[in-house]
Amino acid sequence: QVDLVESGGGSVQAGGSLTLSCAASGYPYAFDDYCLGWFRQAPGREREEVARFNDGDGSEYVADSVKGRFTISLDDAKKTLDLQMNSLKSEDTAMYYCAASRNPPYVSGDYCTNLRQDEFNYWGQGTQVTVSS
Repeated sequence: QVDLVESGGGSVQAGGSLTLSCAASGYPYAFDDYCLGWFRQAPGREREEVARFNDGDGSEYVADSVKGRFTISLDDAKKTLDLQMNSLKSEDTAMYYCAASRNPPYVSGDYCTNLRQDEFNYWGQGTQVTVSS
């Protein structure tokens, strides 16, 4: 069982920046060969994917709605998944969740690319981001 803990949320004015972090509780632990993602859910809306990172091959994906503004990264120790959010807009207001799932052995990068939200094994409790205009 992996417990994920998000941090870094808060309130910011439009145009501002925040960095969200996600770490696995317990020690020692690292996201070695994991499929990792950031998702968000605004009130009254479905949860949507924001960004995804595959430690298996280093590939990443960023949703069109945040492309050029958000960056997903995994630190060198593979212990913290960050989401750098710049030029924040009011429509970025949501609860942000990180998710993780271990890549099975001997799978291609397509496994992580095609992983559905409901197939991620581990989820954090979320951190609130509020952007005021």
